[in-house]
Amino acid sequence: MTAGETSRLLRAARIARRLAGPAEALVSTQRLVLDEIRQFGPQEAVEDLENVLTAARRLVGFVNSLRRGDIELGEDEKSAARLRHDLRTPINAIIGYSELVLEDFADVLPPGVKADCDSVVEAARQLLIEVETLDADSHEDGGEDAAIAARLETAISAAGGAAPRVETGRILIVDDDAANLDVLDRQLTRRGHRVRAAGSAEAAVALLEADMFDLALIDILMPGTNGIELLTRLKADMRWRHLSVLMISGLGDTSAVAACITAGADDYLQKPVDPVVLHARVEACLERTRWRERERAYLAEIEREKERADALLSAILPAPIIHRLNGGERHIADRFDAVSIVFADIVGFTPMVARTEPTELVRTLAALFEDFDDIADRHGVEKIKTIGDAYMAAAGIPHHRPDHAQAALGFARELLTSTPRSGPRLKLRIGIHSGPVIAGLIGRKRFVYDVWGDTVNFASRLEASGQEGRIHASEDYVKAIGYDVENAEKRHHELKGIGWVSSYILG
Repeated sequence: MTAGETSRLLRAARIARRLAGPAEALVSTQRLVLDEIRQFGPQEAVEDLENVLTAARRLVGFVNSLRRGDIELGEDEKSAARLRHDLRTPINAIIGYSELVLEDFADVLPPGVKADCDSVVEAARQLLIEVETLDADSHEDGGEDAAIAARLETAISAAGGAAPRVETGRILIVDDDAANLDVLDRQLTRRGHRVRAAGSAEAAVALLEADMFDLALIDILMPGTNGIELLTRLKADMRWRHLSVLMISGLGDTSAVAACITAGADDYLQKPVDPVVLHARVEACLERTRWRERERAYLAEIEREKERADALLSAILPAPIIHRLNGGERHIADRFDAVSIVFADIVGFTPMVARTEPTELVRTLAALFEDFDDIADRHGVEKIKTIGDAYMAAAGIPHHRPDHAQAALGFARELLTSTPRSGPRLKLRIGIHSGPVIAGLIGRKRFVYDVWGDTVNFASRLEASGQEGRIHASEDYVKAIGYDVENAEKRHHELKGIGWVSSYILG
């Protein structure tokens, strides 16, 4: 489109914009007049009033044609005179028939109807004045129209002269008309796209199951499964719901366009298909496809990173605590009335540090504690932390369990029998005590789930005063398991910071 053609279209749109509002108001007012006369009379006035409505509708239709560019406007006086004539004709009819009604039925017209008829006549006369000044105003606006047209022409030229897209797509065309398939296939193939054609919805589904596509062009009117039904099926299937779809049809009904967009189509093309518009919309759809692929890749990467973060968090915190953190809790602390605390310590670890190479020492500890973690999982015991060469665990948190004492005993006994995967054979000393604790999450950096209370201190003291290869348990703990232990050796001794206590050495 040249700048001159664009300028003429802009001039037509400017004229239509000035006339559209008053013309549509005439139609609306005249409908009200007719409705009232049909209801209350006089019925003899209906015919003339219908002529007024017909003329008003003809005026609106002419203005809409002007707005769409269906009427070509010339620059000469002859073209301007023809435009004024075409506009005056319906306006004069509106005035003429309205004045006849006002004269012939002056005595019987309801006051409201008479007032509306007067307003119609006055509005039509004002429109006549507008029509007479159209040519002068359009010349005054000509400089602005020309400037707008020139800028638009430059933009179109720049877009049209842009480098062609490097990316091409895998396109599926679905149409029961062989000629349409052939034309679209050839047009798209020339642009470098890889094209497959299907003559029915069933054939299209077969191709989709066998191959991957970036875009589908689907005709609406097809025998059997129509295009909208096929579109609905594609969007309901997880395999194809992200496929871009461009609907094509000769239907002029806007409801068909709305149905396609509602069902998930990306765009709509009207037949006969203009090749320029076809390629522009195909390339736009393919670009959206590329962005969707990038978006899905980014989301997948985010999900992978989230899974990694969740896995790392799960290695640090109990699952129920993570769930509460994700739920928005900031301060997590709970009191448990009955918990069994287990401490396991390596006998002779300090002398071993002095004689063992650092890498080997860390490797030995890591292997040992990884085995302890597995044993804790098997017995449903929660690892709390490691402190140097000591391993601390608890049974009965973060969920209460009535058999916490039995779970702790099974865990402790398996620790004693576990064998390191490498390195020297290590001997353990284990202490267990049952009682109340407070457990919670502390810290903002390197946060930990920890437990506090006399029960923790008691269990630690029992471990420190225990025997190599044995379990040193408090009387409260033994009572918790119902004294159901064999070969238990009872002791009465003093614990640092606690005082005289009774305890048991368990095998």
